[in-house]
Amino acid sequence: MLKLGCHVGMSGKEMMLGSVKEAAGYGANTFMLYTGAPQNTKRKELSALRIGEAQALMKEHGIREFVVHAPYIINLANSVKPETFEIAVEFLGLEIERTAAMGSSVLVLHPGSHVGEGVEKGIDQIALGLNSVLTKDTKVQVALETMAGKGSEIGRRFEELAMIYDKVVYSDKLRVCFDTCHTSDAGYDIIHDFDGVMERFDRLIGKEQIAVFHMNDSKNEPGAGKDRHENFGCGHIGFDALMYIMNQKDFCEVPKILESPYVKDPENPKKSYAPYKQEIAMIRSGVFLPDIKERIIAGKE
Repeated sequence: MLKLGCHVGMSGKEMMLGSVKEAAGYGANTFMLYTGAPQNTKRKELSALRIGEAQALMKEHGIREFVVHAPYIINLANSVKPETFEIAVEFLGLEIERTAAMGSSVLVLHPGSHVGEGVEKGIDQIALGLNSVLTKDTKVQVALETMAGKGSEIGRRFEELAMIYDKVVYSDKLRVCFDTCHTSDAGYDIIHDFDGVMERFDRLIGKEQIAVFHMNDSKNEPGAGKDRHENFGCGHIGFDALMYIMNQKDFCEVPKILESPYVKDPENPKKSYAPYKQEIAMIRSGVFLPDIKERIIAGKE
């Protein structure tokens, strides 16, 4: 069965319980969340997250697994500011602990930006950070995300991720999050030759290392290096290419997570609506709906 879900929130009094309710309401059987705001290191105590209730509701809805996304403020590749790197290492360690305590085994991480010091130096710094955190007893897999190549991002080439693997002592604790928007924006032809792209990935890293797919369409032409998501099937990657990836037998057990943009209300630009209920239903039907955005607005999720 297709493991299909989306990025959900976690806030207010219900916290993780609310996350599960949101995912179930969209018809998802997996989901992804942050453990707190992605822009800062403020986190609530684990006792306030309502983890037990959330896990019970997951079981009730047949949701067996979920994914955690590390906050963007973690930049292990920064060799310019030691304090930034130290905060990143310390907070990544805490996020790994929180991920395990919440019941997930996968933490998605943007590899980081070298801030002008070059890819090689950035990769060395990332490996230094991961080697400071990962041990033989680490219970969570850190999934390095494929990146679009915006600015000084590391991870736009599969070779860069492979280099990180080679430099990490406990590389068995690493995995990859394959983002379709990022990979297309980075210049890989996943539209016409996904099989060829995957053969290259398999040679360099191993396709069994993919722990999560971010199934995102792109507002940009392939190779743009910009990273702007579009609603499923409505962008430059398109429905057919995304569904080809979605239905790959080699990855049937890998969670597929949607990170689609909310759809703005044309009559009130201050309002926007979650697209996930309609997108998930469309994907499961296997038939593209050209008016999907209008349906999302009509559904007012």
